[in-house]
Amino acid sequence: MADIISLPVRPPPLPKDWEPKPAEAKSISPFVDRTLIPVGPAYLAHVQRAIHDLSFEEHDKHLEEEQKRQRDLEQGEEVEDDLGVGDEEEADDLLLLDPKEWKKQDHYAVLGLSHLRYKANALQIKIAHRKKVLKHHPDKKAGAVGDSNDDAFFKCIQKANDVLTHPEKRRQFDSVDPYYDLYEADVPTAQQVAKAKDPNTAFFKLFAPVFEREARFSRKEPVPLLGEYSDSKEKVEGFYDFWYNFDSWRSFEYLDKEVNEGSDRCVSNAVAY
Repeated sequence: MADIISLPVRPPPLPKDWEPKPAEAKSISPFVDRTLIPVGPAYLAHVQRAIHDLSFEEHDKHLEEEQKRQRDLEQGEEVEDDLGVGDEEEADDLLLLDPKEWKKQDHYAVLGLSHLRYKANALQIKIAHRKKVLKHHPDKKAGAVGDSNDDAFFKCIQKANDVLTHPEKRRQFDSVDPYYDLYEADVPTAQQVAKAKDPNTAFFKLFAPVFEREARFSRKEPVPLLGEYSDSKEKVEGFYDFWYNFDSWRSFEYLDKEVNEGSDRCVSNAVAY
């Protein structure tokens, strides 16, 4: 059994000039009940372990695998979802394009985006470009027997990507997209509507695509499109008011003549794959 030893404690005497401090005038704030919300990376990690019944080691391994997957995606080594772009059939005349005549080429067709055109977003353009580069990079044809135009077509690919990833250049190209030349030249006429079996239905059927094409040039959104014969008076007046005051961003600088760029300059922004 342990022995207990009592030691006398004698504090030193207070100094002669010592005086107690005056009490502060501030009062203590009343107690307040506060709810602590569980947040932060540590709590999220705890929740993930609890939900998936993971140990600390298993959770750390899962995080490492996820980080590696993200790095692979950023480096272009793995694309789980290619968004269904860049796989259009390549016609012979497309593959024989001259990069020096880049202003005459259909940049969307070159990247396999003909079905989307001005509706293609930045990610779809990026993925389509990556696919085309992997398929037509000149290094893949090095030492191949026979003549190949892949080197020239690769430069066309790079030029198409340069145009479509630059907002101003893309806007200029979209303004004069050759794909729509035939459509713009074939606008329905009043005679076509009048000769139709049901002129009211024919008017909306024939002219709806026209307004939809032109809507892409509008600075203001949303753009009211041609509706139906049964639309309300308010909707009809709103439609006419918008289109009578249509504010377009369309321009025609792309058609200006200039010195053709050398084919080697088309790959100035080439990405190494």
